[in-house]
Amino acid sequence: MDIQARLLQHMGPAMVDLVRLCAWLVVLMLIFVPLERIWPVRRQKLLRKSFGTDLAYYFLSGILPKLILVVPLSFVAAVVHRVSVDGLYPVMAELPFGVRLAAAMIVGETGFYWGHRWSHRIPWLWRFHAVHHSAEELDWLVGSRAHPVDMVFTRLCGMAPMYVLGLAQPMGNSVDLVPVLVTLLGTIWGFFVHSNVLWRLGWLERVIASPAFHHWHHTNDGPEYLDKNFAPMLPWVDQVFGTLYLPKGKWPAKYGTDTVVAKGMGGQLIGPFS
Repeated sequence: MDIQARLLQHMGPAMVDLVRLCAWLVVLMLIFVPLERIWPVRRQKLLRKSFGTDLAYYFLSGILPKLILVVPLSFVAAVVHRVSVDGLYPVMAELPFGVRLAAAMIVGETGFYWGHRWSHRIPWLWRFHAVHHSAEELDWLVGSRAHPVDMVFTRLCGMAPMYVLGLAQPMGNSVDLVPVLVTLLGTIWGFFVHSNVLWRLGWLERVIASPAFHHWHHTNDGPEYLDKNFAPMLPWVDQVFGTLYLPKGKWPAKYGTDTVVAKGMGGQLIGPFS
């Protein structure tokens, strides 16, 4: 057994998650900090307003939602496995991995879209989602600013349909990589679309989300621009449901929300419940 294996054996799950998050933080900073300095949408400080709060959210969002989601998703998976033994579940299990992954991406994206859209339209859910929209400066780390209730609800909307349709099958004899890859790709892309990077992707912007696509979701330029671009990764989902807004050569003038949100993390976590 090598040294790394010995260390992992003696570390608790929480410590392993913490080390993993610290390592990812270093990688993300090495990627996005130079990009945001070289190709910024707008010039802003590296340690901009609320950077420390968002850094705390980075660790909270990396640990807590996963722990909370274990129970409901395990229940959904167990029920589907039991009721579809002679039906959909084994049929989906026989699909080629690439086909099942692509189908899971589309199904999950549609679920994430509607979970996100409901978080804007349903007042009680908006109380939690407004925390994310309270950012007045965007960079790669803002993607981590999310109330745990908001994150759990949206992820459940995206992941549950994958389990119900048998596209994610955690009840098998080995770890199913489909939900792992869907989550990993979505998380990585979330950092990219929030980044303060002036890149436009040409015709690909209608296929895969760019920073411009998601920056328009965060705009506070006026009521006519609000509630657009809900999809995490696939803008054509917004096109299908009539919520796509992606003008060429134009970026939002300002970000944030008119909803009153506490400045500190403690108030942001407790405030939506009051």
